[in-house]
Amino acid sequence: MKHYPEDHKQAVIRKLVESGLSLGQFAKQESINLSTLYSWRDKYLKVGSSLTESNSLDGWSPEQKFSIVLETAALSEIELSEYCREKGLYPEQVKEWRQSCIECNQTQAQQRKQLTQKRKADRK
Repeated sequence: MKHYPEDHKQAVIRKLVESGLSLGQFAKQESINLSTLYSWRDKYLKVGSSLTESNSLDGWSPEQKFSIVLETAALSEIELSEYCREKGLYPEQVKEWRQSCIECNQTQAQQRKQLTQKRKADRK
């Protein structure tokens, strides 16, 4: 029998709520027992826990996102997937956050050049 930390359970339920999938679909996707998901959902949603309310739309503060990007920077795809399962994330989220960090640290000239390239690609 596995014992999951409370923050992992909350992250999984938050991810379930945001995904819009049925419990059965989500259980299959995440490889979590359906009855386990039912009990976690009942525990956190009946208590009135505001799992979906947070500092940002996806439930993660900017500091948490940056920390996750740092923690996962050197991980392989397999390690990243494992890390994301533990934290209740999707690898695509982490990749998006990483790209946002990169873009925020570009100079204005680099940003303009990138925007110009995107516009040219859109025109084609």
